[in-house]
Amino acid sequence: MHNLAGGVDVGSCTTKAVIIDREHRIVASHVTYSGTDFECASRETWDKCLKAGGITQSEVGQVVSTGYGRNSVPFASVHLTEISCHGRGCLLFVPGPITVVDIGGQDNKIIKLDERGLRVSFKMNRKCAAGTGAFLEEMALRLRLPIEKLDDLARTADGEVPLGSYCTVFSATEVLEKIKAGHPIDRIVRGLFRSVVKRVLEMDTLTDTVVLTGGVIEHNHFLADLIREHTSTPVRIPPHPQIIGALGAALYALEVE
Repeated sequence: MHNLAGGVDVGSCTTKAVIIDREHRIVASHVTYSGTDFECASRETWDKCLKAGGITQSEVGQVVSTGYGRNSVPFASVHLTEISCHGRGCLLFVPGPITVVDIGGQDNKIIKLDERGLRVSFKMNRKCAAGTGAFLEEMALRLRLPIEKLDDLARTADGEVPLGSYCTVFSATEVLEKIKAGHPIDRIVRGLFRSVVKRVLEMDTLTDTVVLTGGVIEHNHFLADLIREHTSTPVRIPPHPQIIGALGAALYALEVE
């Protein structure tokens, strides 16, 4: 029996790999852009994850894949949905019942799990990039800002510029109009963050303990503060929220061994 297991989460924007031991500790992890070749991205991410941990392939038992491109991971023994794996990863840190809010690069998901960790409901945003990582990337481009600067700008803004558009294209036009009108950039950015939160809240009611995951949360913790303003339930960010799906897959891989 191997002491290590792995999980690979192939998302539409990034691919994540995690290796854990039997005590559920993360031994190594790696994140890369998915690009257009998911199989290539999965192999590259996995190889770099092994290298980061100083681990050989023979030391790892089973590998479980998840995410949008989970069927493009040829070295995985099992392919599971991101719904299952995100839930499993969150439950390692926060006991059920929980509401998982995953803000991804192209879509948002709300997964509700009961006290036994069983899925109660699942919602995904409508077919639009508004409120996702792609939305923030597009807005950062329009504002000529590095995307990693958005969180600090939103957090330190002394006000907020409301944005009414629900569409990424229309929002871009609205942002340009706000700039033309002389509104400070940091207030516009906070308005963009508020727009992301509104898109999440319109999907479903947040109940129990809310656990936030995804790359957007990894780099923009201020979104959690804004969500707390709209709900009376506890809001948690688990360690390493971007790799929670891959972590959940690795936890399942331990059971396959």
